[in-house]
Amino acid sequence: MKKIVLIICVGIFSFTQAQSNFEKGMDKAFELWKSDKLDEAINLFERIANAEKDNWLPHYYIAQINSLKSWNEKDETVLKAQLDKAQEHLNTAMSLSQNNPELLVMQGQIYTNWVAFDGSTYGMKYAAKITELYNKAYSIDAKNPRVAMCKADWAMGSARYFGQDTKPFCEQVEASITMFDSYEPESEYHPNWGRNRAEQVIKECKE
Repeated sequence: MKKIVLIICVGIFSFTQAQSNFEKGMDKAFELWKSDKLDEAINLFERIANAEKDNWLPHYYIAQINSLKSWNEKDETVLKAQLDKAQEHLNTAMSLSQNNPELLVMQGQIYTNWVAFDGSTYGMKYAAKITELYNKAYSIDAKNPRVAMCKADWAMGSARYFGQDTKPFCEQVEASITMFDSYEPESEYHPNWGRNRAEQVIKECKE
């Protein structure tokens, strides 16, 4: 009986230690990211991903940082390397967490990076896919503020491109602010971004 109790206690200690290491690693990676040490943050997220084989979160953040780095990138070789890495890790995350609206939104962001880089080349390839991704994410979780905001933001850009009224989409982005106010992520390490972008879009709508 004592042996069984000891085994259980050792198991609980090991689990707690693993969780503690994960949390320490994630905290450090976010700290590096906040300090604009993006490559160091990516490297640490990769080490966490290698240790946490079944966790989609470190892969998600590798994808996100590479996507963010790609906005306004003019060198296609650099852009391709960054977005290929983002896609590789997003694919892994998607294999670990199916029908995850956060991952669908991130896929939409990566495709949008390509469209923003060269709309004439990549618009035809990705525009419909981006709309489909946001619609799917919305069907899974319409109360997720990132889903609502990104869906409306993308639709607004499309409307503006075709000379259509953007007011309905401005209203949808504004409605997402209320969602951000009440939204509670599953943990402190789950995605919780987007409010700043929503506020920026609303400001642009009023100009």
